[in-house]
Amino acid sequence: MKTAQQLQSTLQHLDGKSYKAYKDIRGSYAFEGFELSIDQVQGDPFAAPSRVRVRIRNTFPDWAQVNKSRRIALCDYLNRQFSRACRRFSKGNRGSGKSGAVFIAQPGQEILERTAVVLGEDWIEARFRVGLPAFGRRIAGRQAAAIFGEEIPQIVAHSLPFAVQDETILKEHIFTNEDADALRVRLPELGLVVFVADGALLPRASGVDDRPMPGGLPFQSPESLRVEVALPNRTITGMGIPEGITLIVGGGFHGKSTLLRAIELGIYNHIPGDGRSFVVSQPGAAKIRAEDGRYIERVDISPFINNLPGGQSTQQFSTPNASGSTSQAANVMEALEAGATALLIDEDTSATNFMIRDQRMQALIPQQREPITPFVDRIRQLYEEQSVSTVLVLGGSGLYLDAADTVIGMNAYRPEDLTARARSVAQEFPQPRSVETPAAFPTQSRRIPLPESLNAQKGKREKVRAFDTRSIQFGQHDIDLSAVAQLVDNGQLNAVADALLYLRRYLGEATLPEALNRIMQDIEQQGLGVLQKEPHGDYAAFRPLELAAALNRLRGLRVNPREAS
Repeated sequence: MKTAQQLQSTLQHLDGKSYKAYKDIRGSYAFEGFELSIDQVQGDPFAAPSRVRVRIRNTFPDWAQVNKSRRIALCDYLNRQFSRACRRFSKGNRGSGKSGAVFIAQPGQEILERTAVVLGEDWIEARFRVGLPAFGRRIAGRQAAAIFGEEIPQIVAHSLPFAVQDETILKEHIFTNEDADALRVRLPELGLVVFVADGALLPRASGVDDRPMPGGLPFQSPESLRVEVALPNRTITGMGIPEGITLIVGGGFHGKSTLLRAIELGIYNHIPGDGRSFVVSQPGAAKIRAEDGRYIERVDISPFINNLPGGQSTQQFSTPNASGSTSQAANVMEALEAGATALLIDEDTSATNFMIRDQRMQALIPQQREPITPFVDRIRQLYEEQSVSTVLVLGGSGLYLDAADTVIGMNAYRPEDLTARARSVAQEFPQPRSVETPAAFPTQSRRIPLPESLNAQKGKREKVRAFDTRSIQFGQHDIDLSAVAQLVDNGQLNAVADALLYLRRYLGEATLPEALNRIMQDIEQQGLGVLQKEPHGDYAAFRPLELAAALNRLRGLRVNPREAS
């Protein structure tokens, strides 16, 4: 291994040379207190900054890393410390393009397993990016020497060692994550889909700022739904939403969608101070909505849509441009295929004809001329026959009152248990409509994706690139993920993009659920780094549901069906 002084000497020597000469600095160097590795050198000052790693000795006490939950939280905490130190000590712009930039993956409000900071048996490694400085396309060697000789050592010294941490803040970060994990594990034994802690702050600062709204009203559970749970580091109380069918109702602007949004993101743990640290949902809870124009490839939507004009089959339904109802039906069936245990639906983002069909419309358009079986006639079957719960936000239709197990009313952001009142209303104002449900929820076939259809070739090489949480460029195709509401981190999309490539090794004979299970097992056993040969810090953990969502929206996807046994 070379020394830090040798790196400094090389950078001084390269000053003024062609930018491509920077390749000479690849390798590992011994600094005082840490090792630095330059793994990938950008070919141009305007290209993606170079990949760099630092590794220090792990001196954190056992309590901080005794189990997986605590290790993930520790890495997340150090990731945030390193990011703050980058902003503090990096002088930023030092010439052309991205010259001088020093940054690491920036976490949001969620605590996620990431590859930006990883723990070994006796070391801690931070993986970050450095924009190697240039003027024009000539190496700015002196500026680069300052980055590696002054800025990075300061960043490391003020972020990664245990000695510089505030132990009280660190413990709260780690223990909060551990308790949220423990609470999520306990949901099934408690018979709950969701837990929302008393004192939680659900409203966000704005549509583009996910921090808690200043002055927001603390959440308080109705007494009838209050649950007390003992966790490893505290005992908490809050509202438990039971398994089954739950309606969230109330007037406009009273907090229905705010509560549902918190539930959607309850699949993730949140940092202390976020307000949603103990808003915890089943890991298989899936947000469902209509998605006009999306691609669908041989999905069995017959439980909801059948007998299309012209005799088109809906057991293997395909379209490049789905309608609201067909897209929502496909989203439900694809979520079930990928292992969803609960569906989260807001009527504001749903197709009306998919959700309801009242008595008047039944009288006007007879059932034999209506291909859609509305969700209201399937929701009970999904729970009783498929063990899939539903949490549904409603403001305009009372048709679901007959099916509901629990009804939560939001009044000025305060929840009320309206279950008894809803049952009384349902009896007082009966709906004389005909139920349009067939005898049972059909057993579904399982699709077999064809590996050759996951072709990422563009020109002479494969090109896969993620854009924030919105889309993935996959070869010739752009995968639109803007409607996949539970993607929250750019690192998740980076990982999902490469997971699509990795997934090909399991395709051909395996059904989609089988292939998803295999890739998630590999990640569980080997970490997110299994997706890429070279170490880098750009990944964040994702669920099989989001990987399936990306695959299903790939316009080049082709599948063969395998009939269910």
